[in-house]
Amino acid sequence: MTRFLEALRTVPRVDPAEWAQLPLPTRWAVAARASVLLMTFTSAALGGLLALREPGFDVVLWTLALVGLLAAHATNNLINDYVDSARGVDRDNYYRARYGTHVLESGLLSRRAMLAYIGATGLVALAAGAAVVWLRGGPSLALMLAGAFFVLFYTWPLKGLGLGEPAVLAVWGPLMTGGAYYVACGEWSWTVALLGTVYAIGPTTVVFGKHIDKLPDDAAKGIRTLPVLLGERRARLWVAGMIIAEFLLVGALVLSDAVAWTLLLVLLNVPAARRTIDVLGAAKPAERPADYPAEVWPLWFAHHAFVLNRRFSLLFLAGLLMASGSAGSSHTRISRSRSPGVP
Repeated sequence: MTRFLEALRTVPRVDPAEWAQLPLPTRWAVAARASVLLMTFTSAALGGLLALREPGFDVVLWTLALVGLLAAHATNNLINDYVDSARGVDRDNYYRARYGTHVLESGLLSRRAMLAYIGATGLVALAAGAAVVWLRGGPSLALMLAGAFFVLFYTWPLKGLGLGEPAVLAVWGPLMTGGAYYVACGEWSWTVALLGTVYAIGPTTVVFGKHIDKLPDDAAKGIRTLPVLLGERRARLWVAGMIIAEFLLVGALVLSDAVAWTLLLVLLNVPAARRTIDVLGAAKPAERPADYPAEVWPLWFAHHAFVLNRRFSLLFLAGLLMASGSAGSSHTRISRSRSPGVP
């Protein structure tokens, strides 16, 4: 259980002897990089919280959507490692294999076993999605097909064409949050999609940061992520700008009366954001600082962005929970802007 909980927090390093003793759920959590599923949970939770007071809210359908989204994200992570390993990208001590256990490159799983993990996890995502389409109808099928497209093609070719980062913004924003809201209450809301996009800036900074960390390796292998195309200095400025934009957009939504003032709770994260921006203002250290966690090195910008986003996520959800318990909450305002039909 301890290792499983650790796998929900980080990507632990596991040797073959320990791997042989781990139960299947823990092996799956390590292989699927379950720690990053928190971002997906938050996106889906936002949609559910915003739909909670709407007529027709269905907790079963929202739960199906949540399970489907988590399984789809895990499937994407597994496919990412499988495809990059099969194409030779992750070989020869490539960056991905240095910041956490790569179950294929370290020989913990065979390719056949990895395909079984992908198939089983993908089947859960597909079954949950099919149930949602059957029970909710409407644009559910279009939303599921859009999600399937990104699951299958994020690793190749999108990531290598500088489209991986925009894809993350689209998926964790309007697709996940807007989709979870629609599935939960049967109405599409552009305000919810926008609010989800504001949150999705955080996961995008995490992916951006990881690709900055990997920039020399990616450039050498011809993987043209957005940081490779921009260059390291500009990419770091982009991440800093996105962090600032996240706070400004929350403020703008509150001032426009689109969401409740309780969302300003995220401002408690400003000091942490300032520290992260200071990190982005300097080059990555050549060696791990003595006070830096060894289990995440050599990730640097990605880890700082991940920690910041985790704190932002908790404050964001807390602000929505506070709003849901008060009259005149963001739910009431959002319901005025929603519109039935396809997005």
